[in-house]
Amino acid sequence: MGLFKSSGSDDKPDELLLLHYHESKDLGLLGDLYQRHTEMIYYVCFRYFKDSERSKDAVMQIFEELIHKIDRQEIKNFQKWIYVVAKNHCLMALRSDKARHKEYSESFVEFSVAPHPEEDYTTKEDRLQALERCIEKLPEKQKRAVELFFLQEKCYKDITILTGYSMDGVKSYIQNGKRNLKHCIEREQDA
Repeated sequence: MGLFKSSGSDDKPDELLLLHYHESKDLGLLGDLYQRHTEMIYYVCFRYFKDSERSKDAVMQIFEELIHKIDRQEIKNFQKWIYVVAKNHCLMALRSDKARHKEYSESFVEFSVAPHPEEDYTTKEDRLQALERCIEKLPEKQKRAVELFFLQEKCYKDITILTGYSMDGVKSYIQNGKRNLKHCIEREQDA
C-alpha cells in the first residue's frame, strides 16, 4: 500500500526492528515495521468495514494508535499483536457506529416534534467523547478492566486470564472504574 517510507530495514526481523525502535524511539523504524503489515491490516479492516476508503483511513488511525500503545505492552510476536490491534480497532469503530446510530434513531423518534433533533444528537456525541476522554484518565488497571468488560464484552473470568488480575481485583477495578467514569463525566458536563 506504500503508506510509509522505508529506511532500509527490510532485512531485519520484526522483533529486532521493534527492539531498535524501543531503544531509539525513531518513528521511521516503527513506520518500517508497520509498513510490512499494512496490507494485512488493510484486509482485516476491509473484512469488517467492507469499504475501501474507510479501511485505508483505519490503517492510518491504527498507526497513530500504535505510537501510543506500543510502549505500554510487551509484544512477543508483532504480526499477531498488530492483527489483534487492527481487529479490535474495527470492532470498536463498528460498535461506536451502531451505538451512535441507535442513540440518534431513539432521540429522533423520541423528539421528532422538536425543531432541531440534531442538537440532541450533538449532546449525546459530546457525552460519548467525554466518556472516551474519561476512560483515558482512569488508572491503568481500572482502564484495562473497564475496556475489556464494556467495550470488548469479556466476562470476569476472561479478564482474569487476559490480565492476570484476581477475580476480586477485576470486580473492584470495574466497580471503581464505573464510579470514577461517572464522576469524571459529571465534572466535564459541569465545566
